Amino acid sequence: MEGKNLSDFVAWTKLKIRIHLAESKKDFYFKPREIWYASLGINIGYETDGKNDKFERPVLIIKVFSKDVLWVLPLTSSDRQGKYYYQFNFNGKTSAAILSQIRLISSKRLLRKIGMIPQIDFSNIVGLIKNLL
Repeated sequence: MEGKNLSDFVAWTKLKIRIHLAESKKDFYFKPREIWYASLGINIGYETDGKNDKFERPVLIIKVFSKDVLWVLPLTSSDRQGKYYYQFNFNGKTSAAILSQIRLISSKRLLRKIGMIPQIDFSNIVGLIKNLL
């Protein structure tokens, strides 16, 4: 449980309850290729965690199933190599999509849009995900 302590889990649980109970009055739309900050929380083992007081992390939207549910990939600014990562440039910095950690989330977790990745990178990521399946 490196870097995680009980108070982190307690703080995340309290925030998660507030997110869950919040009225779903989203007046924004989201679509594939967009990068958003999302409250991902404190997770178990090696699952990618969020940071800061909202336990947030940038995510890439892969597939929108409805206004309430979507598939995302967590992103990292760490230099990651290997078959479970896809590196791309975004806003002048190198980011990596963590392919092995694709997850279904509620749109209630979305906080704010950051931008959109180029179509070629998105197509490459989708192809790599399909190959993992």
